[in-house]
Amino acid sequence: MASLNVNMPKDLRDFVDRRTSEGRFGTPTEYVRHLIRQDKEGEAKRELKRLVMEGIKSGRSRTDLKTFFARLHRRIDELAEERKGRGGGGKTAPSHARG
Repeated sequence: MASLNVNMPKDLRDFVDRRTSEGRFGTPTEYVRHLIRQDKEGEAKRELKRLVMEGIKSGRSRTDLKTFFARLHRRIDELAEERKGRGGGGKTAPSHARG
């Protein structure tokens, strides 16, 4: 695991120490990791929202629903396999459960 040293003003360090001592995080490092993960998730949500809006604005699809969902499920399975390869443990419903 790589390390990162962060310099911050005393008031911020006191805040981090207080959050750590409240018991939710074992160490300041865990707290900082948590904040970074939250930011990363927020970025993913903003990107998803942007893509959904782009899709909505793009107009009506010429693809029938059955074909659309077949492609969507294939892509979900591909992404799950990629995550497994990276140790992400991504899971999707078995293909027989999706109809």
